Amino acid sequence: MAPTLSSFAAPRGGAQCPSGGRAGTDMQNAENAAQTNEAVIKISKVSTRFGAQVVHSELDLEIRRAEIFALIGGSGSGKSTLLREMILLQRPDSGSIRVLGVDLHEPTDEAALALRQRWGVMFQHGGLFGSLTVKENVGLPLREHSRLDDALIDELADWKIAMAGLKPEAAGQYPSELSGGMMKRASLARALALDPELLFLDEPTAGLDPESAAGVDQLVRELRDLFGLTVVMITHDLDLLWQVADRVAVLADGKVQGIGTMAELAQMKHPAIRQFFDGPRGRAAQDQKIENEK
Repeated sequence: MAPTLSSFAAPRGGAQCPSGGRAGTDMQNAENAAQTNEAVIKISKVSTRFGAQVVHSELDLEIRRAEIFALIGGSGSGKSTLLREMILLQRPDSGSIRVLGVDLHEPTDEAALALRQRWGVMFQHGGLFGSLTVKENVGLPLREHSRLDDALIDELADWKIAMAGLKPEAAGQYPSELSGGMMKRASLARALALDPELLFLDEPTAGLDPESAAGVDQLVRELRDLFGLTVVMITHDLDLLWQVADRVAVLADGKVQGIGTMAELAQMKHPAIRQFFDGPRGRAAQDQKIENEK
C-alpha cells in the first residue's frame, strides 16, 4: 500500500503566546484568516484575442491563498488560455495579471525564473520526458534549480513519488510504461518537486476510471489541507468540482459569468452555468455530494 500524505506532514500546531493561553490561539486564528483572504492571483481587465476571435473581454478574477479554485466553461471559453497566461506561457493583449505579488507584464528573466520555482504545473497529458524514468523526471527540476547533490535529489524524488501515491517500483519506470492514473500522479510528483506555494492542475482526472479519479480527488484535497497549497485547476469532472473545489468560476462570452461554491452556483440561472447542473450527470454529482455529507 502506498503511504498516505499524513506520513509526510509536518506538525501544524499554531504559535502560542508565552503564557500558552487563549491569546496566542486567537492571534494565530486571526493570522490564518488574513492569509485565507489574501489574493494569491489577481486578474484585472484582461482581454485576449486571436485575430477576430475575442477570448477574454476585460475579465476580472481573484484567487485566494490556500483555496482549491476551479475554472470551468464550455469549449472555447478561454479556460486553457487563461491558465497559460497565469503561468507565463502566453500574454494577454491588455489588462494585468499578478501572481504571488508579481506583475506578469514583461517580467525580467530573473523574476520569471523565481516565480516558476514557486509554482508547480501538472499538465493534462503529463508532460513527462519519455526518455527519462519517473524518478529522473521528478528530480529534473531539482537538478536544474538547486545545488543539491545527486544522492539527495534521488532521495527527495523518491519522497515526492511516494507523496503522490505511487509505489516505489514506479520510480524506475518510463512514462510509456505507466497507466493513465500513474501518469497523472507522476506528473503531480514532478509539479511538487520544488515545494511550490501554488499548484496548477490541467484536467487532473481526465481519462481516468472512477476509482483512479477518486484517488486524485482525495490527493488534491490532502495536499491543500496538509501543506497549505493554493490549487488552481481546470476540469470538466463534476464529481471533482463538488467534492474538492472551494470556489468555482464559470467562463463564458469572455467573462466570468458566475463564481462561488458549487452549491451557490447551483442557484444561478445563467445558461453557461446551468449546463453544469441540469441533466443526469450534473444531478448525480450533486446527489453524491449530499450523500457523502450525511
